[in-house]
Amino acid sequence: MKDKKKITLFERILTREIGIEFKACLYFFTQLFFYSVFRLCTGRTDAEILHMAEMIFACYIICYIQVYLLWDFDEADNLGLKEIAGMLICTAIYTGLSFVCKWFEGNFWVYAGFAAYVIFTYICAFLVYKVKRKIDDKKLNEDLKMFQSGRR
Repeated sequence: MKDKKKITLFERILTREIGIEFKACLYFFTQLFFYSVFRLCTGRTDAEILHMAEMIFACYIICYIQVYLLWDFDEADNLGLKEIAGMLICTAIYTGLSFVCKWFEGNFWVYAGFAAYVIFTYICAFLVYKVKRKIDDKKLNEDLKMFQSGRR
C-alpha cells in the first residue's frame, strides 16, 4: 500500500511548473513595466503587441532554463558565484533578445539600463524568496511545536 503522505513525482513536477509559471509572470510584469516607462518617456502611450508577446515568450523560456539548467538561482539560500553567474547569463539573454527584437529602438543607454534593471529584479526576487522561506520555516516550527504539545 502506498503512503499517501509521500509527495509523488507528479506533485513534484506540478510544484516546479507552478513555480515557473509564477516566475514567468513576475518577470514579464517587471519587464513590461520598464518597457511601458520607456514608451511613455519617448512620448508614446501605446505598446507593441509583438514586443509583449516576445517578452512573455522569452520569460517562459528563460525561466525554464533558470530552473532546470541554472540552479534556480533566484531561490538559492545564498548569492554565490554560481548564482551571480546565473543572473548574468539570464540578464545577457534578456538584453540580447531586447536588442534583436528592438524593444528599445536601438538606444544603447536604454539597453544598459534594462540590463541593470533585470539584475536589480533578480536581486529583489532572491531577497523576497529568502524572506518567504524564513517565514515558512517559522510557521512550520510553530506548527511542529503545537503538534508535539498535543494542541492541534
